Amino acid sequence: MRIVVPEALTASHVKWDGEAGRAWSAGLPALAERYLEEWELRPDGEPGHGVVSLVLPVVRADGTQAALKLQPVNDENATEAVGLRAWDGDGAVRLLAADPATGTLLLERLHAERSLSALPDDLAALEILTALLARLTGRPAPPGLRRLADIAQDMLDDVDQALAALPREPDRRLLRHCAGALAEVVAEPGDRLLHWDLHYDNVLAADREPWLAIDPKPLAGDPGFDLLPALHNRWDDLVATGDVGRAVLRRFDLMTAGLGLDPGRAARWTLGRVLQNALWDVKAGADHLAETHVALAAALRPRL
Repeated sequence: MRIVVPEALTASHVKWDGEAGRAWSAGLPALAERYLEEWELRPDGEPGHGVVSLVLPVVRADGTQAALKLQPVNDENATEAVGLRAWDGDGAVRLLAADPATGTLLLERLHAERSLSALPDDLAALEILTALLARLTGRPAPPGLRRLADIAQDMLDDVDQALAALPREPDRRLLRHCAGALAEVVAEPGDRLLHWDLHYDNVLAADREPWLAIDPKPLAGDPGFDLLPALHNRWDDLVATGDVGRAVLRRFDLMTAGLGLDPGRAARWTLGRVLQNALWDVKAGADHLAETHVALAAALRPRL
């Protein structure tokens, strides 16, 4: 089978990494062939892709179905295999093999065409996601992961520079508000194994269980830092309620109850995650905060 790299995947890598991204994408067919041979895999369908990775459906030598995930190594995914090994299939896709040097993973095959995003009832989808997140964050983080303590302190160190890049006082005020909330909890960053990116498209239907989490960016920290992706994903569903603030709080309350979290502490860590996204936007050239950031921060005020 000739491995064809989707144009959209190449464009994504060029967008973020320029010519280095184009070169990595161009090397994907050879990289895929290497692991098809080394791990005795046979292609078994059309490849899929996300923003970063190429995923090939494959069959192992013993006849079992699997998925070969190819991705460049970065700070976020360098320890993906460490997290997956720690979970060992408990709420997450099972890891079958890994090469840390290239970031290549062999995973159990899930149903890539069926994610929680397709569930019509967003609250029913959130209940499923929350139950998975409770399992994922229910264990201590193994050694060697990024630490929320370091990430949070780096964010606080970057606030002054971001404030200088925002011309509007309401945006600066909101950034200070998020930073202040984060500063109140940064001294107790937690030690749980976090997924970091558990939103509806990162929960897929499976055969072993009805639903399993994929694509973690593991770190050690407080589970409150893991709520935001599910709070702002499927944003149109929140808007459709006619009261975004109330709908955000409904999701937040469902998640904190399901995870057994203190709402005030979880709200502060969630505002820390809003701060993280805002800082990324400013570093990318934005001169104002996104409407979703503003709406989420406003919605969480009653829980502080």
